[in-house]
Amino acid sequence: MTSPRIGVYPGTFDPVTNGHMDIIERAAQVVDELVVGVAINIGKGPLFDLDERVDLLATEIAKFDPDTASCIKIVPFDNLLVDFVNGLGATVIIRGLRAVSDFEYEFQMASMNARLDDNIETVFLMASERNQFISSRFVKEIGRLGGDIGHFVSQDVKSRLISRFAELDSKE
Repeated sequence: MTSPRIGVYPGTFDPVTNGHMDIIERAAQVVDELVVGVAINIGKGPLFDLDERVDLLATEIAKFDPDTASCIKIVPFDNLLVDFVNGLGATVIIRGLRAVSDFEYEFQMASMNARLDDNIETVFLMASERNQFISSRFVKEIGRLGGDIGHFVSQDVKSRLISRFAELDSKE
């Protein structure tokens, strides 16, 4: 019997978008077990803390078909991606591509990871057409300025973003 193929989809997920969820759902069909690796990444100054980002992901993944959701785990990490992947016994890194502009950066990262560990493959999944332009950064900017972000995130994430912006506004 062959061992299960474990894939890792890493990111900050600040916040998780419809684009992320599309990649997660499709990646879960490519591997036997998918680990959504939530980067602690304090340096990026996330809007949501680690526990909140994990909670938002768990809420969204729970909406999937139970068979799909059952093969997905959420695991925070704060170390080198290849070390995280190896520690899980994974052999595949999943990366989403939105546009050609993403490719150069992602190609460089995949090349560096391959140099660090040539037993790990990077698999690129193209964002579906309806999600190609979505980025967490733009969602935060649009939401912060009062724009409608309902096309880019779920209602649950939208509500959490609106609440967070209200909290921030009350502190100013």
